[in-house]
Amino acid sequence: MGHFINVILPIPLEKSFTYAITKAEANFLQPGVRVSVPFGKTKIYTALVIDIHQNAPLVYDAKEIHQILDDTPIVTSQQLKHWQWISTYYMCSLGEVMRAALPNAFILESETVISKNDDVVINDADLKDDEFVVHEALHHQSSLKIQDLIAILDKKNVLPVIKRLLEKNAISIQEEIYEKYKPKLVRYVKLSTTFSSETALQELMLDLSRAPKQRDVVMTLFSISAQTRQPVKVTDLSAESDASTSIIKSLIDKGILEEYHIQTDRVQYDGDDNLDSKQLNAYQEIALDDVKKSFKIQNITLLHGVTSSGKTEIYVKLIEEQLNLNKQVLYLLPEIALTTQLVERLQIYFGEQVAVFHSKYSSNERVEVWNNVLTNSPKARVILGARSSVLLPFQNLGLVIVDEEHESSYKQFDPAPRYHARDTAIVLANIFRSKTLLGSATPSLESYYNAKQGKYGLVELNHRFNNVMMPDIELVDIKDKQKRKRMQGHFSDRLIEEMTETLKNKHQIILFQNRRGFSPIVECNTCGHSPQCPNCDVSLTFHQYRNQLRCHYCGYNTVMPKTCEACGSVEIDSKGFGTEQVEQEAKVLFPDHKVARMDLDTTRGKYGYEKIINALEQQEIDILVGTQMLTKGLDFRNVKLVGIMNADNMLNFPDFRANERSYQLMAQVSGRAGRTEERGKVLIQTYNPFHKILQQVSTNSYFEMFEEQLGERHVYKYPPIFRMIKITLKHKDYNKVNVGADWYARSLRTVFDQHVLGPEFPPVARIRNQYLKHILVKIPQKQSLGKTKEAITKINNSFLSVKDFRPIRVILNVDNY
Repeated sequence: MGHFINVILPIPLEKSFTYAITKAEANFLQPGVRVSVPFGKTKIYTALVIDIHQNAPLVYDAKEIHQILDDTPIVTSQQLKHWQWISTYYMCSLGEVMRAALPNAFILESETVISKNDDVVINDADLKDDEFVVHEALHHQSSLKIQDLIAILDKKNVLPVIKRLLEKNAISIQEEIYEKYKPKLVRYVKLSTTFSSETALQELMLDLSRAPKQRDVVMTLFSISAQTRQPVKVTDLSAESDASTSIIKSLIDKGILEEYHIQTDRVQYDGDDNLDSKQLNAYQEIALDDVKKSFKIQNITLLHGVTSSGKTEIYVKLIEEQLNLNKQVLYLLPEIALTTQLVERLQIYFGEQVAVFHSKYSSNERVEVWNNVLTNSPKARVILGARSSVLLPFQNLGLVIVDEEHESSYKQFDPAPRYHARDTAIVLANIFRSKTLLGSATPSLESYYNAKQGKYGLVELNHRFNNVMMPDIELVDIKDKQKRKRMQGHFSDRLIEEMTETLKNKHQIILFQNRRGFSPIVECNTCGHSPQCPNCDVSLTFHQYRNQLRCHYCGYNTVMPKTCEACGSVEIDSKGFGTEQVEQEAKVLFPDHKVARMDLDTTRGKYGYEKIINALEQQEIDILVGTQMLTKGLDFRNVKLVGIMNADNMLNFPDFRANERSYQLMAQVSGRAGRTEERGKVLIQTYNPFHKILQQVSTNSYFEMFEEQLGERHVYKYPPIFRMIKITLKHKDYNKVNVGADWYARSLRTVFDQHVLGPEFPPVARIRNQYLKHILVKIPQKQSLGKTKEAITKINNSFLSVKDFRPIRVILNVDNY
C-alpha cells in the first residue's frame, strides 16, 4: 500500500493534487508543512500539505515530491479551516487563498538554471551564432538563469536557442529552488582572546602606537564594553570611534579583533518601560461594562461611539484583559496611515508585545511577524494590521477588534480571494470561540442593521472625551459665492476668513479634497479635445509637480502637451481640481505658513505616512491638504478647522452606497476637528447645500441617515436586505465581451429570473485595454446562499467550456460592496 499526500498549490486550481511519498516521509509529514513538488512538464512549486493518506489518485499517476521544506507546520489547522471557509464563501480556489496569506518568501518559485555539459566536447563550428554566444558565456560562468540569457542575447524568446543546445547535448538544465527568506544578521566585534592577558595587551598597544586610528578603535571598544557590558556592533564602534569600517576590517584581518554575527528581528521596539493605561471617564466606563455584558450573550458587539469619544482607550482595557489570560488579540485597521499613529499609542501600554503587519513591510519582515504569531511569541500578543493580518497563523486568539468597521478598504478587490476583512475576522474569531468588537463613529448600514435585528450586541457612546462639544458644521453655498464674485480660486471668502482666524490662534487646518493630482480634466478651449488614456476609457489627470498627465487606473503617463494634439491651439485649460491645486492655492493665500499634502503621491515610501503624521503632530505643518487617507480615525490634538473643498463629487457617484459613503466620509473628516478643549469648526463647500445627506452631516444625525437609506434599500432591493454577487467579464475584444456577457446573463436569468441585473458596461468600461461588463445577481433573504453559488458555479463552468468564451476572464465577487 503506497503513501500519498494531498497538497494545495499556489495557483487557481479547483482541486487539490495528490503526490506519492515514502513511508518514512508519511510518518514525518504533518498538515501545514511545505514541500516542493513538480507540476506540469518542468515547473516546480511550493505546495502545502493538507492531508496524508493511502488512497492513490484514480485519474493520474501520482508523481513523487522533490523535497520537504519545513520541520514543523507553518500553517495551523485552524488556519486551514479558515482558508476553506474563505475559498467556499468568496468562490475562489484554496491556492489563491494560500498565495494571499503566505508571505512571498514562503512561496518559492522554480527558476530554470542552465549549465554546460562537460561530458560532451562540442565543436564551435557546429553552433549557430546565438548558440555560440550562450556556450561561450557558460565557459566563464558555471550556470546561467533564463533572465541572464535574455540579457546576453538581447531578445525575449530564448527558449528556441536553449532547445537547440539541448538537442546538441551542449547544456543541461535543472530547476532550482531558492529559499527567499534570509534572517537578518548583525555584525559584532570583540577583542581576540589572544590579548586577554595584561602583557599581551600592553604589547598590542605598543604595536598600534604607529597606527593611531586603529589604536583609537581598540580604545573605544574598551570604553563601550565597560559601559554597556553588552556585545558591541560594528556600526556602533564605527560611529563612536569616528573610524571607517575599513579600519575595523584591517584590525579583523590582523587577528586583533574577532567578528561574529547574531540573528535579530527586523522589526523591533526600542521603547522604555510601559505605562499603565489611562483612567476611563464615566461614559467610557459604562460603555466598557456594556461591551462586557454584551459579550456574555453575543459573540459580536458593535460599539457606536461618536468621533473622539475615546474608543481606543476602551479597546486598550479589553486588550489588557486578554493579555492577562495569555491570549492573542487581533486589532484590524483599514489604512496603513492609521497603523503608524496607533503603533506608538499601543506600544506605550504593551511595549514589545505589539506586532505590526501590513503591505509596506518587506517580505523578510513579514516572515518574522508570521513566525512570531505562529510560535505564540511574547513579541506578537497584540497584532495590529491592515486587512491581510486576518490570514496570520494565530494560536490562541482571544479577541478581534475591527476599528472603523465601515471602511471600504477592508474589502479586497483584486486579485482573488476578494474577501472582506471584517466578515472574515468574525469567522476567524468564531473558529477560536472568541469575541469580536466592531467599532465606528459611522457604522456601515449592514452592521447597524444586524445590531438592530439582534444579531450583534449594540453599545452606544454619545459623548466626546473631556465633554468636548461636537464640531460646529457650516455649509457654504459656492454657487452663490461665485455669483457674488466671492471666491478666490477654489476658496470661498468664509473659508479664507476662518483659516486666517485659526492660523492667527496658532491652530492647524485640514483641507479635504478626494481627488489627487492637479486637475482631473485637461481640455482645449478651441476644439474641446481632452487627452485620453490609450489603455483605459478615462481622461488623463494633470500632475503639476512632474508636469505630466497620468492615468489613475493603469499608471500610463505622458508629458503635459504645450499645444492641443487635435487642433494645435495653445489654449489648453484644466477643469476640476485635485489636492495639488488646493495645496498650491493655499500656499499663495497663506505664504507665511507651511502647507503640506498627504495623498497616494506623497506617501509611496515605507515611512511616507509616518513623516507627514509626525510633522503635523510636532506642529511643523500649519495646513494639511489630503484625500480620504485623512478621514480614517487619526487623532490630531491641535486641528481646529476642517475644510471640505467640494462635497458634490462624492454625492453624485453612480453607486447605491454613494450617499452612505459620503455621510461616513464627511462625518469622519469633521471628527478630526477640535479634539481637545476648544470646539472645532467644519466648513463644507457645496453647490447644493440643501442636499439631505449634507443636512444630516451638519446636524450629526446618523440614525436619520440610517432610516432613510434603509428605506431606499428595501424599495430597490439592495444590501443589507438582499445579498449581492457581481460577475465581471473581461477581454480585449469588445464584441467577445458583449456576446459572452449576453450568454452568461441569459443563463443566469433561467435560474434567478428578475433578480439578475445587466449585463451593463461600468462608467469606466475599458481598463488596461480590457473591456469590462458587469452582471449583478441579487439574493433575497429567504434564498439559500450556498445553492445560489452552486448554480452560478455550474453556469460558470458551462460558460468556460465553450471554446469561444474560454479566453474571456470571469471574476466572481461575492458581497462586492
